[in-house]
Amino acid sequence: MRVVVIVNPVAGGRRRSLPIDDRVRLVRDALARHGADGRVVLTERPGHAPDLARRAVQDGADIVVAWGGDGTINEVASQLVGTRAVLGIVRAGSGNGMARELRIPAAPDAALDAALAGRARSIDTGEIEGRPFFNVAGIGFDAAMAAEFNRLGGERRGTLLYGLRVARAALGYRANRYLVEVGSHRVEARALVVAIANFPQYGSGAVIAPAASPDDGAFDVVVAEERGAFGRLALVFRALARSIDRAPGVTTMRGAGVVVTADGPIGFHVDGEPHEGGPVVRAGLRPSALRVMAPRGA
Repeated sequence: MRVVVIVNPVAGGRRRSLPIDDRVRLVRDALARHGADGRVVLTERPGHAPDLARRAVQDGADIVVAWGGDGTINEVASQLVGTRAVLGIVRAGSGNGMARELRIPAAPDAALDAALAGRARSIDTGEIEGRPFFNVAGIGFDAAMAAEFNRLGGERRGTLLYGLRVARAALGYRANRYLVEVGSHRVEARALVVAIANFPQYGSGAVIAPAASPDDGAFDVVVAEERGAFGRLALVFRALARSIDRAPGVTTMRGAGVVVTADGPIGFHVDGEPHEGGPVVRAGLRPSALRVMAPRGA
């Protein structure tokens, strides 16, 4: 079994991360424990992880492990779609929605064990405006928060400053009007969020699509209409309680193709990474296009 472990040294912020030497030691111990032939490579710059993952696939790796946050996992997984290589995950970011739903352990040594000796399962892959995603893509408030999160940078994520900045952005955010089409279903609304979910949660327990399943060949598309300040607060509590689908003004549609139209450019995020699109944004799904390792019995 050939393994490549791609580590993002700054995922989760340097102050809260294990030192690189300790991470390399944990990987080598896990490889020895499972009798695997492998190596560790470190990302050196933004956008380096896809290059490393692509090289790992070309070199015949059986398992490619992404050690990092949602962005790193997305970058590595995007290069494994449609290949024989299987994705392993060691979570190190602040969201980790996909990893949490797959029951990936928080402890790195246990996560490495799951990556090397777990069970491979096939999951669907989403694509929005040519960009692959595996967990959730979103338009509206969550995309604006992803952009705010990105501007703050890794060292300040999770700090009081970040919380204050997000709160200020939330109070000042103005919802836009969207036409959302999923197959023959159409919803037109001034929406706070349009979430295109493959897995149920953004991360940290915030569940946007409780019924979403990553292997059913369809997205759960959640449209949450603007309901004012108190309505926004209620949606947060509903998300944490896994009951947002039952909140007033929330519509869920299911399908493999999504078209969102607005009067101007649409900001969106893919697995938490912000991007800017035109007035029409399209998303599609590839069933069972990626294999990922999960703990046995999860």
